[in-house]
Amino acid sequence: MAGMSDMASAFIYADGLRRDERLERLKLFGLSSPAILLVLVILVIPVGWLFFVSFIGADGQFSMENYERMITRKSYFRIFITTFKISLFATALCILIGYPLAYFMSQLPNRIANLCMITVLLPFWTSLLVRTYAWLVLLQKRGLVNDWAISLGLWDEPIKMVHNMTGTLIGMVHIMLPFLILPVYSAMKQIDRDLLKAASNLGASPRRAFWTVFFPLSTPGLFAGALMVFVLCLGFFVTPAVLGGGKVIMVSMKIVSNIELFVNWGAASALGVVLLTLTVFVLWIASRFLNLENIAGGGH
Repeated sequence: MAGMSDMASAFIYADGLRRDERLERLKLFGLSSPAILLVLVILVIPVGWLFFVSFIGADGQFSMENYERMITRKSYFRIFITTFKISLFATALCILIGYPLAYFMSQLPNRIANLCMITVLLPFWTSLLVRTYAWLVLLQKRGLVNDWAISLGLWDEPIKMVHNMTGTLIGMVHIMLPFLILPVYSAMKQIDRDLLKAASNLGASPRRAFWTVFFPLSTPGLFAGALMVFVLCLGFFVTPAVLGGGKVIMVSMKIVSNIELFVNWGAASALGVVLLTLTVFVLWIASRFLNLENIAGGGH
């Protein structure tokens, strides 16, 4: 009898635990429902509408013509190649410039480092369009860069630095650089400096200690910044439109032209769907080789 009583008590206890678990899940769902609703309204529904419109042809009927056009016309392939090439180049330049700058800032005293961080964040307080047109003024043939370079004897004739890929990359790197510096600097500040001292005590030179200890510990921030810069560059519009002068065409510019010039929402939506799919594919590839949870958190 005692054994049966214990079993009955255990069943009642287990049933109570399951009931408490269901109640806790309902409470958590209730607390998270506003965030879920917000994501549904601003992300899921617009993306779903984008997918739906991409399958609507010029006659208003369901059709694959928007996707067939991208396959049959080589110009679309060149646009995607240009988009990814510019994004890769901009990301590489941001790494080459941003990593040494973040390392330099991480070695400074906190007060001076904070002042340097303000200068890094300062461009965020200025409109992106204003910054882009400022580069247009600086880089044009009669601009300050050409005038100073000629006066210093760096070159004799004004060189073309706008309405081409050079000007586009300069403008994009300037705008994207803070997005790389911030996570890299954050990761570097979390590195325990005693590890470098320990490496030195074990006979490692400063260069060897940097490459074997410091650099590997800073890679989560570096990967986070590089991935962020690359993904943001894929959808860039203002800077390549202004500094590219219509000669550097990225996917975002083609989407705008399909809407503004041809009023073809289906073709524009199809381009957006393909770009979104390629971006998700890039993130998936990155997740296969990298721990995106640690990268997003800047952890080690």
